[in-house]
Amino acid sequence: MKKTYRVKRHQDFQAIFGQGKSVANRKFVVYSLERPQKHFRVGLSVSKKLGNAVTRNRVKRKLRHILMELSPDLTKHDFVVIARKGVEDLNYQEVKQNLKHVLALAQLYRKGNDCEENHEA
Repeated sequence: MKKTYRVKRHQDFQAIFGQGKSVANRKFVVYSLERPQKHFRVGLSVSKKLGNAVTRNRVKRKLRHILMELSPDLTKHDFVVIARKGVEDLNYQEVKQNLKHVLALAQLYRKGNDCEENHEA
């Protein structure tokens, strides 16, 4: 994922948490904030409660890959995805379904009715 697609600065995270809206399902919490820009920007947060560095990095790699797959259908917001306990045990398709579901709830993902087939809300 290119740097232009990432939220990296502390003040950007604080703006998203402070002024943005949040939506959650069992596996993810998403905070989003609308900004005037050409494309979305995302920050990822995976707690140490989910496991060691190897496990956390595996979860982040999956999330980045899924977000790049979904990028044509994502709105032009800044958002932060927080992984909840249990995500580390899911396979790729389950992570994708749960992420699509929470992004659709947050109105960040706009693609047909894909998100309604198997979600864990």
